[in-house]
This record gives sequence, structure tokens and C-alpha cells, in this order.
Amino acid sequence: METTKKKKLMGMSLEELRSAASEMGMPSFAGGQIADWLYRRHVSSIDAMTNLSKANRALLSESYEVGDMAPTHCQRSIDGTVKYLFPTSNGREVETVYIPDGDRATLCVSSQVGCRMRCRFCQTGRQGFEGNLTAGDILNQVYALPERDTLTNIVFMGQGEPLDNLSSVLKATQLLTASYGMAWSPKRITVSTVGVSGKLKEFLDSSECHIAISLHTPDASQRASLMPAERAMPIADVITLLRQYDFSHQRRLSFEYIVFGGVNDTLSHAKQTVSLLKGLECRVNLIRFHHIPGSELHGADESRMEWFRDYLTSHGIFTTIRASRGQDIFAACGLLSTSKDIAHDRQPHPTTAPPNNP
Repeated sequence: METTKKKKLMGMSLEELRSAASEMGMPSFAGGQIADWLYRRHVSSIDAMTNLSKANRALLSESYEVGDMAPTHCQRSIDGTVKYLFPTSNGREVETVYIPDGDRATLCVSSQVGCRMRCRFCQTGRQGFEGNLTAGDILNQVYALPERDTLTNIVFMGQGEPLDNLSSVLKATQLLTASYGMAWSPKRITVSTVGVSGKLKEFLDSSECHIAISLHTPDASQRASLMPAERAMPIADVITLLRQYDFSHQRRLSFEYIVFGGVNDTLSHAKQTVSLLKGLECRVNLIRFHHIPGSELHGADESRMEWFRDYLTSHGIFTTIRASRGQDIFAACGLLSTSKDIAHDRQPHPTTAPPNNP
């Protein structure tokens, strides 16, 4: 006998929860009670929602489930970084990275399975696009994280281009920050993007979360060769749009810049970057390139990165070099992928942990 698949409460807004409660003959305020159990108390079963009557819990359980899904595997880096493999509602998997650092703990979440941006320096781009995550799938990476209670920051810098899945990302960030939801401050959340035409403005108008732009070179032609998305929304158009917004108070604007040796680390690139960003309230994060098989690109040495940082800073662009974390478990920037072909080429590090649920 075929059973009807239950719907997931995870990822539902307060309005949707109230509507679901009303449809089942429950008082609409029960939707607020469900939201409290779900997003504040992080229960894993409807039976745990004890201020709902036993009859209403049974009724709710006939059609719904909480929808949290524990990670199926983890790898632990020698530097303390942990990479988790989470199942998704479409039967696939995504990688999520937990990065502890003193009194801070950052979670790098994914928004898609794979990615269609095809950046030359990214393993996820090589995987290709395999599907969007739902808002529930995105939230689950926080909800079901073993270290959830230690988190101080969330960055949408995992697998996928967040603005290519804008509706789910916006809904997830709204649930993360809503007073009835997880009640995070938007100042603790950063969304990274290459710049997606028609989507960047909508995000800026709809969210108060920080924004990080993947720059990687100020030269439009070179950027197009590294990042095909440049052709759809040129970096010049991205900058023009950003100049219409105020980044001097609540929201922070940053630019991500992977430094490739002999490619984008010259004096000309430094001067062009200063010219491009002049007058914007922003910061630049320089990132070490982590080599991927078959790529002709290689990282710049430390002294070159320091010179590039110092040049930008001395010309009014606050610049830092981001610490590289989790490289030994393929958790560093640009290395995430759930492609079976790519995974086959990876050599596990001796400190790799066995699956949590063998």
C-alpha cells in the first residue's frame, strides 16, 4: 500500500504554519506555537510540542513531520574545521563547513547542489548544476548541526550561487532573522554572490544581511575568462548598482579576491582594483587559491599577497588576507563538491573521521 509522503514543517513561515493549522481545524494561534517549538526550541518530533493538545499533535503528524535531517558523514581537519555531508529533500547531498576560531564559530552553508556559474577555479562549478535547495534544506544545515549552539556567524559561501536560488535563500534568511524564527541578527549573516542580473538588486532591497561580491579581478575581460557570469552581469554594472546603497552603518559590503600567481596579482591589477572600488564603503578579502586537479592556475606566494594587501590598504581600501581553513579535508574555499567523479580523485587525509552514522 502506497503511503503519502509527509510535508516538512522546516522552512515554513509563520503565515504558512498558521494556514496549515487552520486547514486542519486547529486555532490559527497554534501556528505560532509550532513556530516556537520549531525555530526556538529545535524539537525533532511533533510529539515534543507539548502545548498542542494530544489530538492536535496526532492530527498534525498525519500530514507533517519536523523535517530535520542529521548529517550522514563528517570529516575533521587538523585545524579544527569540520565538514559535514547533509542529505537534501531531493535525495541528493551537500557539503557544509563548520569553522571554529577562538570565540567565533562560522558555518559555511550551501544553497544548491552543484552550481551553474562554471567558475574555472571552483570544484563546485566543475560539478555542474544538480538542483536548488529548499529553504528547509538550507535551514537544516543550521538546525541539525551538532555544534549549532556555538555558532556566531553564518556565511552563504558553500556549494552553489545563492542568488541563483534567490527565493529559497531569501526565505531561509528571513526565517533565520525573524522574531518568530531563529532570531539571528542579519549582521551575523553574509551572502556571497558573483552578481546575478536581476537578482542582486532584489536581494539588496529585500534583505539586511551583509553582502560579499566575488571579484577576483578588476579586469572585465579577464574576469569573463575566469567567471562566465561576468558576461551576464559585468562587474562594472555590479559596482554601479552597489553605489546606490548605503554600506556605512548596519550592512557590510566586502569583495572576495582569490589571488592567482602571475594572473591577477600585478601592479596593474592593484591599481585597477583601487580605481574600481574608490568611494565605496567596503573591504577586500584576499583568499589563497587552493589548487584543483587539471587547472593551470596556481596560488600567489605569501609575500605577493602581503604586497597586494598593503598596496590596497595604503590606497584607502581596507584589505585582509583570509586564513585558509580545512584544506586537508577539501573544505577550503573553492574545494566543495559532492560529485562522485571529483570525490573519486580525492585522497582522504589521515585525520578524516568515519561517518557519524555508519
